Amino acid sequence: MTKSNIEKKKFSLIWGSGFIEEEVQIVSRYHVPTIQLLKFTEGEAKGSQEIRFCHYGHEGRFQRSPLILDLKDITKLSKALEKTPKLKKILKQLVKIKN
Repeated sequence: MTKSNIEKKKFSLIWGSGFIEEEVQIVSRYHVPTIQLLKFTEGEAKGSQEIRFCHYGHEGRFQRSPLILDLKDITKLSKALEKTPKLKKILKQLVKIKN
């Protein structure tokens, strides 16, 4: 299946809806930690982008609880970010430290 044939994952929040532009996931012991770049196409937030830190159960169901990430999985998640250039660039801004 080519990339163009794959339907984009959609999301819906109170302030708008759209699709997941980029997503990085790793499988951990208890769940599937996920970082998503959300692109809003409808609603109040139309035209904006947001990042969602979330997780899925091993069966693939979205979980509505905080993402808890084992420190042992940080390296694995960092390597997975290499496949998502937009998320990687945004997250670099998040951790930029100035003295």
